[in-house]
Amino acid sequence: MEIFALGEGSYSVDSSKKFIPFDPQTDSAKDRPGSLFIHVNPFLVKTTDDLILFDSGLGFKDTRDELLVHQHIRNAGFDPEEVTLVLMSHLHYDHSGGLVVERNGRLGPSFPHALHVIQKGEWETAIAGRSSSYHKEIFEALKDSVEIQFVENSGELKPGIRYELSGGHCPFHQVFWIDDKGDKCFFGGDELPEPEQLLRKFIAKYDYDGRKAMQLREEYGKIAAEEKYTCLFYHAKSNPVGKVGFTDDHFTITPV
Repeated sequence: MEIFALGEGSYSVDSSKKFIPFDPQTDSAKDRPGSLFIHVNPFLVKTTDDLILFDSGLGFKDTRDELLVHQHIRNAGFDPEEVTLVLMSHLHYDHSGGLVVERNGRLGPSFPHALHVIQKGEWETAIAGRSSSYHKEIFEALKDSVEIQFVENSGELKPGIRYELSGGHCPFHQVFWIDDKGDKCFFGGDELPEPEQLLRKFIAKYDYDGRKAMQLREEYGKIAAEEKYTCLFYHAKSNPVGKVGFTDDHFTITPV
Protein backbone atom coordinates (compact mmCIF):
# COMPACT_ATOMS: atom_id res chain seq x y z
CA MET A 1 0.00 0.00 0.00
CA GLU A 2 1.22 3.48 -0.91
CA ILE A 3 -0.24 6.57 0.76
CA PHE A 4 0.06 10.14 -0.51
CA ALA A 5 -1.25 13.25 1.25
CA LEU A 6 -2.43 15.70 -1.42
CA GLY A 7 -2.23 18.85 0.68
CA GLU A 8 -4.16 21.83 -0.69
CA GLY A 9 -2.88 24.29 1.89
CA SER A 10 -4.36 26.35 4.72
CA TYR A 11 -7.53 28.42 4.67
CA SER A 12 -9.71 30.61 6.83
CA VAL A 13 -13.48 30.29 6.75
CA ASP A 14 -16.05 32.49 8.47
CA SER A 15 -19.85 32.53 8.69
CA SER A 16 -20.06 33.23 4.95
CA LYS A 17 -18.60 29.72 4.38
CA LYS A 18 -16.05 31.15 1.97
CA PHE A 19 -12.59 29.56 2.04
CA ILE A 20 -9.78 32.10 1.75
CA PRO A 21 -6.12 31.01 1.45
CA PHE A 22 -4.22 31.67 4.69
CA ASP A 23 -0.45 31.59 5.00
CA PRO A 24 0.56 31.44 8.68
CA GLN A 25 3.96 32.87 7.73
CA THR A 26 2.59 36.09 6.23
CA ASP A 27 -1.08 36.40 7.27
CA SER A 28 -2.42 37.30 10.69
CA ALA A 29 -5.39 35.56 12.27
CA LYS A 30 -6.28 38.89 13.91
CA ASP A 31 -7.17 40.23 10.46
CA ARG A 32 -9.83 37.54 10.05
CA PRO A 33 -12.02 37.74 13.17
CA GLY A 34 -14.66 35.06 13.64
CA SER A 35 -12.85 32.65 11.34
CA LEU A 36 -11.88 29.02 11.64
CA PHE A 37 -8.49 28.09 10.27
CA ILE A 38 -8.23 24.73 8.55
CA HIS A 39 -5.82 22.67 6.51
CA VAL A 40 -7.06 20.52 3.64
CA ASN A 41 -5.52 17.14 2.80
CA PRO A 42 -7.22 14.77 0.37
CA PHE A 43 -5.48 11.40 0.17
CA LEU A 44 -4.43 9.07 -2.61
CA VAL A 45 -3.97 5.40 -1.66
CA LYS A 46 -2.60 2.79 -4.03
CA THR A 47 -3.67 -0.74 -3.14
CA THR A 48 -3.15 -3.99 -5.00
CA ASP A 49 -6.37 -3.52 -7.00
CA ASP A 50 -7.29 0.16 -6.84
CA LEU A 51 -6.12 3.75 -6.90
CA ILE A 52 -8.30 5.38 -4.27
CA LEU A 53 -9.01 9.07 -3.64
CA PHE A 54 -10.36 9.86 -0.17
CA ASP A 55 -12.38 13.08 -0.45
CA SER A 56 -11.51 15.59 -3.14
CA GLY A 57 -10.54 18.87 -1.50
CA LEU A 58 -11.79 22.32 -2.35
CA GLY A 59 -11.27 22.09 -6.09
CA PHE A 60 -9.02 25.15 -6.24
CA LYS A 61 -6.72 25.61 -9.23
CA ASP A 62 -3.11 26.67 -9.69
CA THR A 63 -1.87 29.48 -11.92
CA ARG A 64 -2.04 27.17 -14.96
CA ASP A 65 -5.79 26.59 -14.51
CA GLU A 66 -5.03 23.07 -13.27
CA LEU A 67 -6.82 21.50 -10.31
CA LEU A 68 -4.45 21.31 -7.37
CA VAL A 69 -5.65 17.80 -6.60
CA HIS A 70 -4.92 16.71 -10.19
CA GLN A 71 -1.42 18.17 -10.07
CA HIS A 72 -0.68 16.54 -6.72
CA ILE A 73 -1.79 13.17 -8.11
CA ARG A 74 0.59 13.64 -11.02
CA ASN A 75 3.36 14.60 -8.60
CA ALA A 76 2.74 11.28 -6.86
CA GLY A 77 3.42 9.50 -10.15
CA PHE A 78 -0.12 8.78 -11.35
CA ASP A 79 -2.61 10.20 -13.82
CA PRO A 80 -5.92 11.48 -12.40
CA GLU A 81 -7.74 9.29 -14.93
CA GLU A 82 -6.20 6.24 -13.25
CA VAL A 83 -8.25 6.82 -10.08
CA THR A 84 -10.66 3.89 -9.77
CA LEU A 85 -12.48 4.76 -6.53
CA VAL A 86 -13.50 8.09 -5.00
CA LEU A 87 -14.57 7.38 -1.44
CA MET A 88 -16.43 10.31 0.11
CA SER A 89 -16.74 10.70 3.86
CA HIS A 90 -19.35 13.44 3.32
CA LEU A 91 -20.12 16.21 0.87
CA HIS A 92 -19.38 19.49 2.63
CA TYR A 93 -17.70 21.86 0.20
CA ASP A 94 -14.18 21.56 1.62
CA HIS A 95 -14.37 17.82 0.96
CA SER A 96 -16.30 17.77 -2.33
CA GLY A 97 -15.24 20.84 -4.31
CA GLY A 98 -12.67 18.85 -6.26
CA LEU A 99 -15.22 16.35 -7.54
CA VAL A 100 -15.81 18.66 -10.50
CA VAL A 101 -13.70 20.97 -12.62
CA GLU A 102 -14.78 24.04 -14.59
CA ARG A 103 -13.88 24.05 -18.27
CA ASN A 104 -15.23 26.64 -20.73
CA GLY A 105 -17.86 27.79 -18.28
CA ARG A 106 -19.22 24.31 -17.53
CA LEU A 107 -18.65 21.91 -14.66
CA GLY A 108 -17.61 18.36 -15.47
CA PRO A 109 -16.36 15.42 -13.40
CA SER A 110 -12.76 15.53 -12.22
CA PHE A 111 -12.53 11.72 -12.08
CA PRO A 112 -14.79 10.51 -14.89
CA HIS A 113 -13.63 6.88 -14.83
CA ALA A 114 -13.86 6.34 -11.09
CA LEU A 115 -16.67 4.79 -9.07
CA HIS A 116 -17.87 7.38 -6.55
CA VAL A 117 -19.04 5.92 -3.23
CA ILE A 118 -21.42 8.15 -1.26
CA GLN A 119 -23.94 7.60 1.52
CA LYS A 120 -27.41 7.87 -0.02
CA GLY A 121 -28.72 10.13 2.74
CA GLU A 122 -25.73 12.45 2.38
CA TRP A 123 -26.30 12.76 -1.37
CA GLU A 124 -29.99 13.54 -0.88
CA THR A 125 -29.11 16.19 1.69
CA ALA A 126 -26.44 17.74 -0.54
CA ILE A 127 -28.36 17.86 -3.79
CA ALA A 128 -31.37 19.39 -2.03
CA GLY A 129 -29.18 22.42 -1.31
CA ARG A 130 -30.70 23.14 2.09
CA SER A 131 -27.39 24.21 3.65
CA SER A 132 -24.61 26.53 2.52
CA SER A 133 -22.15 23.79 3.54
CA TYR A 134 -23.14 22.02 0.32
CA HIS A 135 -22.73 23.44 -3.18
CA LYS A 136 -25.64 21.98 -5.09
CA GLU A 137 -24.16 22.75 -8.52
CA ILE A 138 -21.39 20.20 -7.88
CA PHE A 139 -23.85 17.36 -7.48
CA GLU A 140 -26.08 18.48 -10.33
CA ALA A 141 -23.04 18.32 -12.61
CA LEU A 142 -21.96 14.96 -11.23
CA LYS A 143 -25.21 13.00 -11.11
CA ASP A 144 -25.46 11.96 -14.76
CA SER A 145 -21.76 12.01 -15.66
CA VAL A 146 -20.09 9.45 -13.37
CA GLU A 147 -20.91 6.10 -11.85
CA ILE A 148 -22.11 6.58 -8.27
CA GLN A 149 -22.69 3.78 -5.80
CA PHE A 150 -25.05 4.94 -3.10
CA VAL A 151 -24.53 3.01 0.11
CA GLU A 152 -26.60 2.94 3.26
CA ASN A 153 -25.61 2.25 6.85
CA SER A 154 -22.39 0.18 7.11
CA GLY A 155 -21.02 -2.63 5.00
CA GLU A 156 -18.31 -4.00 2.73
CA LEU A 157 -17.80 -2.27 -0.61
CA LYS A 158 -15.50 -5.08 -1.80
CA PRO A 159 -13.04 -7.40 -0.09
CA GLY A 160 -10.69 -5.24 1.96
CA ILE A 161 -12.78 -2.05 1.86
CA ARG A 162 -15.36 -1.36 4.56
CA TYR A 163 -17.53 1.72 5.01
CA GLU A 164 -19.16 2.64 8.30
CA LEU A 165 -21.98 5.12 8.83
CA SER A 166 -20.75 7.28 11.70
CA GLY A 167 -23.08 10.29 11.81
CA GLY A 168 -21.21 12.50 14.27
CA HIS A 169 -19.99 15.40 12.12
CA CYS A 170 -23.13 15.34 9.96
CA PRO A 171 -26.05 12.86 9.98
CA PHE A 172 -24.78 10.72 7.08
CA HIS A 173 -21.04 10.98 7.55
CA GLN A 174 -19.10 7.76 6.90
CA VAL A 175 -15.59 6.47 7.55
CA PHE A 176 -13.53 3.86 5.70
CA TRP A 177 -11.35 0.94 6.78
CA ILE A 178 -8.92 -0.47 4.19
CA ASP A 179 -7.06 -3.77 4.56
CA ASP A 180 -4.79 -4.54 1.60
CA LYS A 181 -3.22 -7.93 2.37
CA GLY A 182 -2.38 -6.83 5.90
CA ASP A 183 -1.50 -3.22 5.10
CA LYS A 184 -4.20 -1.17 6.79
CA CYS A 185 -5.36 2.42 6.73
CA PHE A 186 -8.28 4.28 8.25
CA PHE A 187 -9.88 7.42 6.85
CA GLY A 188 -12.10 9.20 9.35
CA GLY A 189 -13.01 12.31 7.35
CA ASP A 190 -14.26 14.89 9.84
CA GLU A 191 -14.88 12.33 12.59
CA LEU A 192 -11.10 12.14 13.11
CA PRO A 193 -9.75 15.12 11.16
CA GLU A 194 -6.63 15.95 13.19
CA PRO A 195 -4.22 13.89 15.30
CA GLU A 196 -4.55 16.44 18.10
CA GLN A 197 -8.18 15.43 18.56
CA LEU A 198 -7.02 12.09 19.92
CA LEU A 199 -4.67 13.75 22.40
CA ARG A 200 -7.37 15.79 24.11
CA LYS A 201 -11.09 15.22 24.51
CA PHE A 202 -13.49 17.99 23.56
CA ILE A 203 -16.90 18.54 22.02
CA ALA A 204 -16.65 20.56 18.80
CA LYS A 205 -19.34 23.12 17.99
CA TYR A 206 -19.03 22.41 14.28
CA ASP A 207 -20.18 18.79 14.66
CA TYR A 208 -23.81 17.76 14.19
CA ASP A 209 -23.57 15.58 17.31
CA GLY A 210 -20.50 16.76 19.14
CA ARG A 211 -20.64 14.24 21.97
CA LYS A 212 -21.03 11.34 19.57
CA ALA A 213 -18.16 12.62 17.40
CA MET A 214 -15.93 12.88 20.49
CA GLN A 215 -16.78 9.33 21.50
CA LEU A 216 -16.20 8.03 17.97
CA ARG A 217 -12.74 9.63 17.85
CA GLU A 218 -11.71 7.67 20.93
CA GLU A 219 -13.26 4.47 19.59
CA TYR A 220 -11.50 4.79 16.23
CA GLY A 221 -8.20 5.64 17.89
CA LYS A 222 -8.31 2.53 20.07
CA ILE A 223 -9.11 0.30 17.08
CA ALA A 224 -6.34 1.89 15.03
CA ALA A 225 -3.84 1.33 17.84
CA GLU A 226 -4.86 -2.25 18.54
CA GLU A 227 -5.19 -3.39 14.92
CA LYS A 228 -2.29 -1.29 13.58
CA TYR A 229 -4.15 0.94 11.12
CA THR A 230 -2.38 3.92 9.62
CA CYS A 231 -4.64 6.96 10.10
CA LEU A 232 -5.25 9.63 7.49
CA PHE A 233 -6.01 13.04 9.04
CA TYR A 234 -7.81 15.27 6.53
CA HIS A 235 -7.41 18.56 8.41
CA ALA A 236 -3.98 17.94 9.95
CA LYS A 237 -1.72 20.98 10.21
CA SER A 238 1.60 19.20 9.70
CA ASN A 239 1.33 15.41 10.13
CA PRO A 240 -1.54 14.13 7.95
CA VAL A 241 -0.48 10.45 8.12
CA GLY A 242 0.24 8.75 11.42
CA LYS A 243 0.36 5.59 13.51
CA VAL A 244 -1.65 5.61 16.73
CA GLY A 245 -0.52 4.18 20.05
CA PHE A 246 -2.64 3.73 23.17
CA THR A 247 -1.01 3.08 26.55
CA ASP A 248 -2.20 3.81 30.09
CA ASP A 249 -5.36 5.46 28.78
CA HIS A 250 -3.39 7.92 26.64
CA PHE A 251 -2.94 8.19 22.87
CA THR A 252 0.30 8.87 21.05
CA ILE A 253 0.71 9.74 17.37
CA THR A 254 3.80 8.82 15.38
CA PRO A 255 4.04 10.63 12.01
CA VAL A 256 4.52 8.41 8.97
